[in-house]
Amino acid sequence: LLAYPVRAWRDAPLFPTPADALRGLADLVPMPAKGRVLDAGCGLGHGLAALHRCWPQARIEGIEWSWPLRVLAAWRCPWARVRQGDMWAASWAGCQVVYCFQRPESMARAWQKACAELAPGAWLVSLDFEVPGQLPSQCLQRPGAQTVWAYQVPGLADRCSTRPAAGR
Repeated sequence: LLAYPVRAWRDAPLFPTPADALRGLADLVPMPAKGRVLDAGCGLGHGLAALHRCWPQARIEGIEWSWPLRVLAAWRCPWARVRQGDMWAASWAGCQVVYCFQRPESMARAWQKACAELAPGAWLVSLDFEVPGQLPSQCLQRPGAQTVWAYQVPGLADRCSTRPAAGR
């Protein structure tokens, strides 16, 4: 409980991002040089490492509620800025990509936060779980691998509109 408090379990259990889960994402989601990427709920840093492999030139950051996990993630990923905090309370402003590997029921909240705080054209990327009511802008599906869903934040006129997903 000290390493991973009950409050953290409400957002997502500790499931590390597989090493190659995001392979190919950089081909679908463009990143400007020195762009900022946030792993929201970075755990032990597996997602940070996968994001670094996608965009080695980017500024990789992580936020983690559990201070012991934050310390381990920072130790494992010395090239990343990892801070202890609440991913829901911390600002996502200024990020070009926010990566989440949360619970399915967290995704609507993550999309609302992305729409409220990210600039138009920024991305919310999710491993395994779709944003309900939203069509993904990109979808990475490789044989035998988990699905990666990528949602580009719309312009101000379409901010946070909900569109029914086709065929669902």
